[in-house]
Amino acid sequence: MDSFLQEQIGALGIPGAAIAVVRDGVRVHAAAFGRADDFGRPLTAQTPVLLASTSKTLTAIAVLQQVEAGRLRLDEPVQTYLPWFTLDDSRSSAITLRHLLHQASGMASKDTAFEASDTQVPEALEEGVRALGDSPLAGEPGAAFRYASANFNILGLLVQTVSGQPFGDYLAQHVFRPLEMAHSHPTRAGARADNAAAGYSRWFGAWWRQTDVPAPTTGMPSSTLYSSAEDLSHELMALLDGGRYGAARILQPGSVEAMFEPRVQVDGSKRYAMGWFTRPLVESAEAATPPVPEKTLPLLLEHQGEWGNSHTYLAMVPSARLGVALVINGNDTGAPSRLKAIDTNLLRILHGHAPVPAVVHEDWLQRYSSAVALGLLLAELLSLWLALRFLLPRRHDPAGKRRAPLAWAAAALALDGFALWLCLIHAPARFDTHFFVIVRQFPDVGISLVPVLALAILWPIPRTTWLLLGMRASRAAP
Repeated sequence: MDSFLQEQIGALGIPGAAIAVVRDGVRVHAAAFGRADDFGRPLTAQTPVLLASTSKTLTAIAVLQQVEAGRLRLDEPVQTYLPWFTLDDSRSSAITLRHLLHQASGMASKDTAFEASDTQVPEALEEGVRALGDSPLAGEPGAAFRYASANFNILGLLVQTVSGQPFGDYLAQHVFRPLEMAHSHPTRAGARADNAAAGYSRWFGAWWRQTDVPAPTTGMPSSTLYSSAEDLSHELMALLDGGRYGAARILQPGSVEAMFEPRVQVDGSKRYAMGWFTRPLVESAEAATPPVPEKTLPLLLEHQGEWGNSHTYLAMVPSARLGVALVINGNDTGAPSRLKAIDTNLLRILHGHAPVPAVVHEDWLQRYSSAVALGLLLAELLSLWLALRFLLPRRHDPAGKRRAPLAWAAAALALDGFALWLCLIHAPARFDTHFFVIVRQFPDVGISLVPVLALAILWPIPRTTWLLLGMRASRAAP
């Protein structure tokens, strides 16, 4: 397994990776490779890394703790605890805690505008949930699986409200401390004080660059917690042992069973429990043999975390009391399936099988998004140059007679319209997010799209006005 990780770091240029494996209540292996930052500091199994969506597994623990304490009930509407909570849909009053935990509230995954924010103040969590008031529902609460980080941000605020503690403080006291997660932090400031790893993005599909992307406290319960591979192994050990870690108990066995129960269909054989995806452990069967009936395979619980500059993975096989935690301080946003293949290959190796080559599943727009954005910027700059060439007076034309072709003017307007459609309509719909999230989380794309959008919005009106005035002057000249 260590050799495989080192090969992947070399082949893909990944900055660093750390892994921990647990079995039967014991951490049986931990290792780390590569660098934590541009100064060459080595990444270790104790180095905090931005978790992204694997944060949800920790929030689920906090929610169930409050259910055990009698302060929350899974089938109570959110409005029981947050009377002001509402969305732009009357059906939002029916959303329960269980709906949120199972990603079945009906909220859409594009309710992730918080990912573009960089606010670090404690009150940002409630402000972010209140800001959802303008969001419509995409479906009936409880009817179907719809992944949305906003579900877990609401859950974090519920824990904060009924416990009387800021959510980050609650996690530190009731989850991190009993699990001896000394290198886990609810805020970026706390993680950096503990020498957190810098994050890296793969720019233009060619090279890795240390990149800061937003990690706001607004998204703490769903996306922006920090932890290390070693600390995450403590969480896995506790969950695989019925909620107990050493002498500490964070959950009762019944609560862990409820957390593991897959109640919502995702697709095919994949389902969603409380903060965990579940599916048959196909990696336990040899790929070269005839397919094994999925119902005979062990149940796997897993969750991946994808941020603009980090990739994390947690997996558990309850029947074998086996767990694995992987953190990578970088992400290839153009082709994240390359890193996801590492996750599944680790499971294959742990079950005695050879890794298989990665298959890139992303479509052309995601794979070449940085090139498309750069090409669009070059096209806009060329259009700007042509406009100036056609419209500015020339020395041999002192009267300012300019004959800019109408065909060129129409083509320039078409380019601007295409840029606006791609930036504000198609790309947000394709990635199920907002334009400003794309700019902040995909830095190599954003560095081109921002000037493209500025030119497409600000330049067409003065250019067209200038053109019309020039044509009028040309017709009036003797």
